Amino acid sequence: MANPSLLILAGDGIGPEVMAQVKRVIGWFGDKRNLAFDVSEDLVGGAAYDAHGTPLHDDTMARALEADAVLLGAVGGPKYDDLDFSVKPERGLLRLRKEMDLFSNLRPAQCFDALADFSSLKKDVVAGLDIMIVRELTSGVYFGEPRGIFEEGNERVGINTQRYTEGEIDRVARSAFELARRRSGKVCSMEKANVMESGILWREVVQKVRDADYPDIELSHMYADNGAMQLVRAPKQFDVILTDNLFGDILSDCAAMLTGSLGMLPSASLGAPKDGGPPRALYEPVHGSAPDIAGQGKANPIACILSFAMALRYSFDQGDEAARLEAAIEKVLADGARTADLMGEEGGMPISTTEMGDAILAALDASL
Repeated sequence: MANPSLLILAGDGIGPEVMAQVKRVIGWFGDKRNLAFDVSEDLVGGAAYDAHGTPLHDDTMARALEADAVLLGAVGGPKYDDLDFSVKPERGLLRLRKEMDLFSNLRPAQCFDALADFSSLKKDVVAGLDIMIVRELTSGVYFGEPRGIFEEGNERVGINTQRYTEGEIDRVARSAFELARRRSGKVCSMEKANVMESGILWREVVQKVRDADYPDIELSHMYADNGAMQLVRAPKQFDVILTDNLFGDILSDCAAMLTGSLGMLPSASLGAPKDGGPPRALYEPVHGSAPDIAGQGKANPIACILSFAMALRYSFDQGDEAARLEAAIEKVLADGARTADLMGEEGGMPISTTEMGDAILAALDASL
């Protein structure tokens, strides 16, 4: 049987540096765990524009549709600020999401004990935090029509339309419920059903899906503004949070910062099952391309490595190996290894991107 295929799109800025460490980890699983992947690489973002005059070549898009999973580094940088909007590096990422129909965005917020002091909240509030936000990614107010800035009488008016179909809500709800079955079996759905008709429909459809097909899942509903407050007050009350595109954008950034390390966090964007198998999937770190430190060996590769761990779990059904990798990272942090972005007030000498990769590989070796 053929090995699963993984398309790597390292992108711009620190993308190639952090992805180099991911490739070392992928190689370790092939050598030490007999878990081999058919890895191929291509260009995206500014790198693709430099080579092809477009942020995503059609051939690359076709390869992404065929791959079992896509792992992306980062796109963008000041070099490309003056490009036309249609060919900016970020358009490559947006095209991948759209044409792969990646409607379910998974944003974990996990606080490693060794980094709990980095949070602006009290340590006991965030230590051990492990929640997952499932954000609908391809509809809602960012895509609804009509939209634009129009003349109305003697002034301008800006219009955006919040729009959801039952089918769009149904499929992302199922994604959240399936995920909850792998975790604690608990989902909190957040919307604004008190003031928005789309919120009323959202709540009705989510409840209907749960009652019909997921009676084992404990489902609660919460208004999104209260949800934001509760995330700051007592975040560990949640496990899986399901929400729409706009609220998910806001709530996931809020939850990410509870961990005190936004640049440490991975993400997954999932679509419909491919050929009856796992869903189409794109995995990427939350951090950007950080052009100010690119090429200096200062970048933290952990978010990108954790994105590969998510791929192991959600695309390749290797939950135990994903847990092995996550435990290795936790051990490295507990032992005090820090890249420059993780240096606190205590000071010290940060390690390089490659040295962090070395430490994680050593921890993986020790796990055998």
